[in-house]
Amino acid sequence: TRRVESMLIAPNEEKMWEEQPITYKISALDDYLYSDEELTTDYFKAQKRILTLRNRQQLPGFLRNLTNRNYIDLELFTKIGYSWDVKKQSRFIESILLNIPLPPIILFETGYRNYELIDGKQRIVAIRDFYGDKYQLTGLEFLTEFEGRIYDKLPIEFRSNLNNHYISTVALLSESTFKVEEALHLKQITFERSNVNRLGLSKQKVRNCLYNGKFNELLIELSSNSIFVTAWSTSTNNTNGFSKKLDSLEFAELVLRFFALRHIQDARTEIETFLDLYMIKSLKFSDEDIKILRHIFTETIKLAYKIYEDNLFKLYNLQSETWGHNANQACYDAVMVGISKHLDAAETLLNQKQEIIKETKKLFNQANSKLWENQDNKKADVQEIISLFDDMLSQVIVK
Repeated sequence: TRRVESMLIAPNEEKMWEEQPITYKISALDDYLYSDEELTTDYFKAQKRILTLRNRQQLPGFLRNLTNRNYIDLELFTKIGYSWDVKKQSRFIESILLNIPLPPIILFETGYRNYELIDGKQRIVAIRDFYGDKYQLTGLEFLTEFEGRIYDKLPIEFRSNLNNHYISTVALLSESTFKVEEALHLKQITFERSNVNRLGLSKQKVRNCLYNGKFNELLIELSSNSIFVTAWSTSTNNTNGFSKKLDSLEFAELVLRFFALRHIQDARTEIETFLDLYMIKSLKFSDEDIKILRHIFTETIKLAYKIYEDNLFKLYNLQSETWGHNANQACYDAVMVGISKHLDAAETLLNQKQEIIKETKKLFNQANSKLWENQDNKKADVQEIISLFDDMLSQVIVK
């Protein structure tokens, strides 16, 4: 166990930000006006780092390769819970019979001739299951005479047409990057660009799919903490007065925010990308790290509840002298991160409970109170909120 400026951290957290992976985008133009030449240089530097291997195979050969379990790993999509029904599968087969070109299958190289599927599972499953006579063609739009047919019952000419059709694959090669973390970030970007809008995936669902390990399991475990669930289960608040219940992965993302924002001073990106990077780096966490992180979260939220009780993570309105009805994300960030930095002063904080509550009310109603309505999730605002709350706690402790 280590401490950074009195904050308890896990051993692998201490060195996790010594190097940060390339984020695969042209340099931050907001901070510097680039010339056309510099922009072009940056672009081609990034472009040369992403190597791809393109391949074309006829459908029977592609399906034979699929029987090798190490060829393409389809498991990435098991957590998404999305699949085509028979009508969509049938329309896809109809497209092939009509000689409509197929979009390429996107793969990510995990080893020599071993790949993880990034995009194209439903197309693969539709072809594989049709060749295996697992469904009858249904809901066809143009080739209605083939309604109810399985592959073996198609006229031989149409079976030959299918067999002669090519499917293309584009594989992102692991040697595109020099570091594992950069490769994982590249894989996430590719996965998101290929699937998020089409499947309606949230950022946390993507992380849940890509970075399933000890730490991801810890997020899910801690998101069912009774104090945490009680504080958030009613609703979440935004400045428009709209409320909605959170789902389990949104709970998990809030737990992730806590762990990542404890290191916000190391963030070189905006919050969403920083959460991604923390998940990538979490793959190196040991059992000892997980044990310490569990302890930090549990002790922090217990102490926070002892101080704020039923008003945990809620804003206070000085004019009406009332606490809000809903939990507030900015308040959650500040309270959890701030208290986690002072766990060694837990007894003092409890003894100064009323003073902390009084000073918290003042924070919510200062001139910069708009910070607590940080809908844009801007790093600078989040960092300032955490700093303000931490400073307040530090001052209370030394009183």
